[in-house]
Amino acid sequence: MIRRRLLRATLGLGALALAGRATAATGLRWQRRELVGFGTTLSLQAGHADAATLTTALDAAVAALQRIEAQMSLFRDDSALSLLNRDGRLAAAPPELRELLATARDVARRSDGAFDPTVQPLWLAFADAQAQGRLPTPAEVAAARARVGWRGLRLDGDGVRLARPGMGVTLNGIAQGYAADRVRGVLLAHGVRDALVDAGEYAMAGRNPAGAPWTLGIADPLAEGRLVARLFADGRCVATSGDDQTAFSADHRHHHIFDPHTGYSPPDIAGVTVAAPTGALADALTKVFFVAGPGRAVAVARRWNVDALWIAKSGRRGATPGLALAAA
Repeated sequence: MIRRRLLRATLGLGALALAGRATAATGLRWQRRELVGFGTTLSLQAGHADAATLTTALDAAVAALQRIEAQMSLFRDDSALSLLNRDGRLAAAPPELRELLATARDVARRSDGAFDPTVQPLWLAFADAQAQGRLPTPAEVAAARARVGWRGLRLDGDGVRLARPGMGVTLNGIAQGYAADRVRGVLLAHGVRDALVDAGEYAMAGRNPAGAPWTLGIADPLAEGRLVARLFADGRCVATSGDDQTAFSADHRHHHIFDPHTGYSPPDIAGVTVAAPTGALADALTKVFFVAGPGRAVAVARRWNVDALWIAKSGRRGATPGLALAAA
């Protein structure tokens, strides 16, 4: 399954036809890498004056992305996270997985459980019912919700365990943002100062091949193929979530984002885009905005010191003033 993308780079891609050659605008050589991971298509593009340095940096960035995906993806049965869900424990969890699990628990705590990495039982309940051509019954949702609770995710020494049988962890709501953070860090460590990391969520550095700020198009979750705005990057990471990315009902009332307090999808928002200091935070907070709804979106943005654009299911849109937006 390749999930629909709600953000995409809108400027600078044409310059990559000069892959490996210096662009007139920046004097940098540019390269692009593409791969599949986390159930979608991922890409890296970066520029550097020295082609060999750039190749080495991108090789290291791809290796980091593949390593993180091998630990955290539920699309792989052999990932460390899949093994945790299968066995209920990992005696020695990879350090990056432990770091992200700790971050996920912190966001869960600070959001009063609006973001919860243990909602995997709810996903399974809806996915299993969908495979039978139906929605889960209220009793099935209640049974799944009883196995949800971020406090039951325990980090013990080097290990990780789930406190109750039947619990499960999903990092699909935060891992791609985390991967973008780590990959950008790898590129910067190799001296690459101009790059766009698309790990399902975006992390940017410097400028695009045209020498302009990176620009992302925000897709309209209510109309496939239409953009609602262009977002000019300001150095922060950007993440988006929409009710049409993975839906369990044709009307998108039931989808892949759950309110852990009810067991059902939040009813009011169709899409959210968040700009935050890290990709992991931006990624996780899109779910917090969904649960909060349009009426509390501004308060959520202020509490977390981030900016956001949200689209209600009614079609009404709102945004905080810190986003640099232009018409699509």
